[in-house]
Amino acid sequence: MRRRVDVKLAPAWLTVVAACAFAAPPPASPAPAAPLNWSHSFAAYGNAKYAPGFDHFDYVNPAAPKGGTLYLRNPDRRTSFDKFNTFTLLGNAPAGMGMFMTEALMLLSADEPRTMYGLLAESLAVAPDLSSATFRLNPLARFSNGDALTAADVKYSFDAQTGPYAHPYYSGPLATVASATVLDARTIRFDFKERSADAVFKVGLMFIFSHTWGLKPDGTHTRFDEIRDEQPLTTGPYTIALADSGRRIEFKRNPNYWARDLPERRGMFNFERIVYRYYQDEDVATEALKAGEFDVTRVYGARVWVRQMTGPKWASGEIVKRRLTFGTGQGLQSYNFNMRRPLFQDIRVREALALAYDFEQTNRYGLFKRANSAFNNSEYAAVGLPSAGELRLLEPFRSSLPPAVFGPAFVAPRNPDAAALRSHLLKARSLLQAAGWQLGADGQLRNAKGEAFEFEYLAPGDSVNDARLKAWAQNLAKIGIRFTVRNVDYALYDTRLQGFNFDVVTIAEGSFTQPSSAEFTTLYGSKAAMEPGSNNIRGVQSAAADHALAAMTAATTFEAFVDACRALDRIVMWSHWQVPELYQDNEPITYWNKFEMPAVMPRFFTTDLAPDVDPQLPWPITTWWMKQTAPRP
Repeated sequence: MRRRVDVKLAPAWLTVVAACAFAAPPPASPAPAAPLNWSHSFAAYGNAKYAPGFDHFDYVNPAAPKGGTLYLRNPDRRTSFDKFNTFTLLGNAPAGMGMFMTEALMLLSADEPRTMYGLLAESLAVAPDLSSATFRLNPLARFSNGDALTAADVKYSFDAQTGPYAHPYYSGPLATVASATVLDARTIRFDFKERSADAVFKVGLMFIFSHTWGLKPDGTHTRFDEIRDEQPLTTGPYTIALADSGRRIEFKRNPNYWARDLPERRGMFNFERIVYRYYQDEDVATEALKAGEFDVTRVYGARVWVRQMTGPKWASGEIVKRRLTFGTGQGLQSYNFNMRRPLFQDIRVREALALAYDFEQTNRYGLFKRANSAFNNSEYAAVGLPSAGELRLLEPFRSSLPPAVFGPAFVAPRNPDAAALRSHLLKARSLLQAAGWQLGADGQLRNAKGEAFEFEYLAPGDSVNDARLKAWAQNLAKIGIRFTVRNVDYALYDTRLQGFNFDVVTIAEGSFTQPSSAEFTTLYGSKAAMEPGSNNIRGVQSAAADHALAAMTAATTFEAFVDACRALDRIVMWSHWQVPELYQDNEPITYWNKFEMPAVMPRFFTTDLAPDVDPQLPWPITTWWMKQTAPRP
């Protein structure tokens, strides 16, 4: 397709005079298109750290040797897999596919805030008004079967991920894109509905796969959500060598990987094979680690870290425990209320439930910090009183917002001693009485209809014995509320979550180098509240939050962006849409002492989550390498 150009008409007074006759003016020629300003990188604000032609990222070792097999466990709640299509709603795809097989047009840097560099695209040109972004593909880019990457593949990937059969996790953020236009075999332009740097990042970091995935002999495609067992044809450094009964998947390094010598990939993907083994239970996985069945893992539970990750192998140094400090911003991990339920629509009720949660009792090992923000561990979290820029965003909604939004930044209730907890429980009871809940003769809170105050916590796996939940249940019982826990398998949990069929669930929102307005819109934007499968788990519908999110999207300066983030933060936290729980400013990891690692640790990273779950660099498993048992040649 030809690129559209604007045509300038000749002024009415301009004519051409021929000898002895008047002639009609000739047709005006199309004005030349403005030249594109191509760049190897794109930063949300400021300039990129690495200049064109750089050799490698600082947080890799470009001379790292290749070889060996890295064994990993399932890094999240998925305990099996039943498909290879990570982009659709139903079923579970295996871990690692987004990290080891699938690539994007650009690559996010791990040592500077929100900056990306060319990968599948050798360069990009962003319109000065952020209305479009044009990508020029790297002529070296190849799929694992040797086929050249074309703009048609990029267009197919975009159409599939924005179509009706894609998971909202992928389609939601790309909703800001108006169109994708193939300009030639190596060039594609994306035009945006909303002019923002965020839209550029969304298309730049969109996963790309071959247009032949799902292609039938007659030239038509299988419906996207019906592509399940067919492995995608991708450009990444690994291919699938083995997939065994949904319990094990093995990736093998592609010796012909097209980008192995690119600066953006130099020193990365050093293991010859990557093997994921799936475990059904955390205790079983811990014993498997001790037995050497897998090599490295991030530890999420404080009890596991303190009590189970110990013993002779740790004492001898065969297995190492480290807490790797990072600068990555942390979204909320919190108990999310389903505000589609009438029970949770009164803010006084939600605040009362939060007052009954005792963080100090559940954090007795001191491994975590209390979450006070939607932007923990970052400069985007609200501090002190609202700035003038924040107030400009908040004032139009003063009548509909909690008054506390206009005061000091939110700080979650703390219980340094029993007296503080008792005071909080008394305040909770007072709030509940004001909301119409009275203590009955049976010790249960009841409303005017005589209905008991009770709700259920939904979780995958075994949470009945979770000390945090037990403590919360005991405190709630003291003020007349019945709190129960329902455990289901992951497949049913996911189904109920997608259909918003729950009272309360725990959600850990993603990490970030700089918050993405598109991702936070999927979390808090009103349009997503009733869309099944969306990330707006709570069912938030707030004009004030929508306004702050729009300001994040439209911000053209770093200062305006920070104001928008902090305004949103005040709205989210003081609306008590959740009970904030915890976050960490470090990654507690344990690993067998068989690795070497780069001298420089990046600022922003994770341990083992794939980019389809967390956009940060999985630093240990993508840049470490096996210790050499013999001298290097």
